Amino acid sequence: MNSDSESLQHQLLSWVLADTVETHKHLSVECEEVDGVDNPLKAATTSPSGEPELGGKPQTFQLGEIPTVQERFQAVLKRRLQIQIQNHPPLFPWETQLVEYPDYVDEPSLALVPTWGWMAQQSKLNLPITLPERVFQQLLEKCQVLLTSSLPLGAKLVQVVEEFFPNETQTLNDLAGLVLRSTYRSSVDVLAIPNIQSDYSALLERQQMALSLLAAKQLLDNLTVPLSPSNPVAHREWLTSAGALTLKVEYRSEGQHRKLSVQGELPTHGTLKLYGNGVEASAQSLSPGNLSLELDCSRPHQTYTLEVEFPEVDQQPFLFVINPTM
Repeated sequence: MNSDSESLQHQLLSWVLADTVETHKHLSVECEEVDGVDNPLKAATTSPSGEPELGGKPQTFQLGEIPTVQERFQAVLKRRLQIQIQNHPPLFPWETQLVEYPDYVDEPSLALVPTWGWMAQQSKLNLPITLPERVFQQLLEKCQVLLTSSLPLGAKLVQVVEEFFPNETQTLNDLAGLVLRSTYRSSVDVLAIPNIQSDYSALLERQQMALSLLAAKQLLDNLTVPLSPSNPVAHREWLTSAGALTLKVEYRSEGQHRKLSVQGELPTHGTLKLYGNGVEASAQSLSPGNLSLELDCSRPHQTYTLEVEFPEVDQQPFLFVINPTM
């Protein structure tokens, strides 16, 4: 090996050692004593007299000595990193502290798979095409959240749908007003879908907005039960994964007394709970069949909430709103 080649290799190894020093400082890892050397890298970058090299450059070594120093440094660094990881294990992004997870779940179908048996109702809606399952589920969940809100229907429609179309509030408001003023047939014309069998993902964004708003309106209409002197009795049917739930809601005046009654035909065992204006009534059935309950209504024009709970359909109760206008 000629002198130029040896000089080049020495310079390269010196540069590698200098870069390793900076990386070592950045990781804040101090080397422990190895084979009698407190810090092999420090020893490698100082002169035999103990004084650092002028100019801050690490001292060069014979070619046979450099690999030994590097191996010692890498071994020390690896050992320290292993100790730090063992003492401070890394966390998942959702964890704030160490958590012990079980090796298996006894009933994974119950613990890991959420049930949402109320989505079967989509087959009963008057929509030109079927919505994707995740879209319909999110629309239905938002309708449940906003159902008891005092917001106008148009504002509810926009809030139900706007999560799918951020920064499109004005367009959604325009389309929501059109949907509210339109019959079902004209709403389909607004969508202007050339092929009625088109997939939702193939629609233009404006068409997706109109279709989502139309679905939200039908859901809110089905979940709201208005009662009036001319129509004191209302019926609702909601299809679930266990079968159809049928409701008959009636508002009666008996002299000075007003009563609100609900009769339900349940597809599975469940509970009905009716409440509002500080009063509450509930009934439970251990098997499919008829179930009824009644509530005294001391004040007119009050809104009442009907909770339907079917453990076989979903773990959360499902809500209907009853609005007597008398």
